[in-house]
Amino acid sequence: MNDTVSIGSSPRKIRQNNIVAALQTIYSHRRLSRADLARKLGMNRSSSGEIVAELTQSGFVQESEESSKQRPEQSRAGRPGIMLELVAEAAFFVGIEIGVEHISAVVVDLSADVRVCRKLAFQTPSATVEEAVGRAIELITDAMSKGMLQRCKGFGISTPAHIRPDGFVALAPIIGWRDVPLKEIGRSAFPTDVPIAVENDANAFAIGDSYRHGAAGVTLFLLMETGVGGGIVIDGKLFRGGHGLAGEIGHTLVPGSGGQKFEQLIGREVLIRQYREATGRADGDLQEFLIDVRDRVPDAVNIAETWSRHLAYALLQACRLIDPDRIVLGGSVASLYPMVAARVAVHMSESQNIPFPTPRIVVDDDAEFGSAFGAACMLHQRFLSLENEEFSGEDGTAQRSI
Repeated sequence: MNDTVSIGSSPRKIRQNNIVAALQTIYSHRRLSRADLARKLGMNRSSSGEIVAELTQSGFVQESEESSKQRPEQSRAGRPGIMLELVAEAAFFVGIEIGVEHISAVVVDLSADVRVCRKLAFQTPSATVEEAVGRAIELITDAMSKGMLQRCKGFGISTPAHIRPDGFVALAPIIGWRDVPLKEIGRSAFPTDVPIAVENDANAFAIGDSYRHGAAGVTLFLLMETGVGGGIVIDGKLFRGGHGLAGEIGHTLVPGSGGQKFEQLIGREVLIRQYREATGRADGDLQEFLIDVRDRVPDAVNIAETWSRHLAYALLQACRLIDPDRIVLGGSVASLYPMVAARVAVHMSESQNIPFPTPRIVVDDDAEFGSAFGAACMLHQRFLSLENEEFSGEDGTAQRSI
């Protein structure tokens, strides 16, 4: 979570800031005592207690008894302590990813835990923007209860596109969109009036992974689907560059490839095409290819070897530019990496005349839903911030959620 912004001068702003800070602190620690919360907020017990009272009355925070497993050995004989924790069901956040050949969607709760996830094969280039957004919303809202929809506090959209700060898609060549008011289309289609955010799919993926694992240091994120998107997080903050395109190494031309870009060499489309040509299976898909690589089928192994060499070259170029501590791979193609990780390491080592430090390379825990999860997390993050209008009432108190 980002640090709380500076406290405003008015009592209402101070109150709003304290409510947000309390929510952020409880979220970050999951469970903590009233005394610990007061100490972390730098407040006395009385002032902290007033904030807690407002949050419990509004339904966002509840008290629970500390279990013996959570207490130090020396204190287990006494009465269990009373702990504060978020009410996970008090708020929900929807995130969708509109990809080239699929739509994925998730719902996370106030604790940022995934409650629902859905995925659907969908040919986005063949549909209108309105059809794609409507189908994605239908996919996830059909899986939500009435209560979840009523307590929905935000809706995030991610897609492989260059997106302006106002939510307009400037250009999305891989799905054929240009000058699209995506945020307004989403606002019109979503069944309830909630805050909406729109983000590039790779940036959303980066936000989601950072939410799960923290974000100290420099991390490069690669989202590998039909195209290859990139995002950079530096000490917890998304680095966008001058025009919001930082990290997009998928569009880099590869020397000696006949003018091809990295995404044309390591994306999903090239793997499936090469696999079908090598095996003669006109309907061969990525999953069959991955199974054949696992089973060491020669044709599949040869394709994977070429892929590992191209990936190694792409990662080396990125490493020389941003020197990441960690590289996180996501998207359906990321499932290939663990099978060829040793080969990627060899290619990276052999391609360096100077032994530069090598970052740790990992596959995201939930690579196929990473962008949708990140889109939901953007709204979760907004809810636990001063942008949340629910905490900016005239009296400065939180509004009741349930």
